Amino acid sequence: MITRYTLVASLTVAASSLMLLSPASALEIAQAQQAQPTQTQPDASGTSAPISDQKIEAFAVAYLQVDKVRQEYSTKIGATTDEAAKAKLQNEASQEMVKAVETAPNMSVEEYTTILKAAQSDPALAQKVQEKLQTSTPQQQ
Repeated sequence: MITRYTLVASLTVAASSLMLLSPASALEIAQAQQAQPTQTQPDASGTSAPISDQKIEAFAVAYLQVDKVRQEYSTKIGATTDEAAKAKLQNEASQEMVKAVETAPNMSVEEYTTILKAAQSDPALAQKVQEKLQTSTPQQQ
């Protein structure tokens, strides 16, 4: 049970870091999701299409890359006192995170966000994601 909460917390941090690093990018992602059909999102009864193991694997690879970028830029941003430089670094970080997701095989930013949100509310999916994260390694070191 603790592992589930750890995963949910880390996924929440990753999602928050994407939004905190660049609110404009988070807004663009949200608008893109609203513009697409919502067939893959859960309806009011909470049912949705199951997420394939292949998508969970792709999500895990992307998540590890996004986390690597987040850590790298968090250090840089934390060491910077100039607000303009921080804003520039935040924008760069957001762009790098999007690239990290898009370069993962079979993954888009929209799919990444959908899986992230689903894992935060579905304990079974969170467990599957946790297992993939433990067995996956980033493709680019």
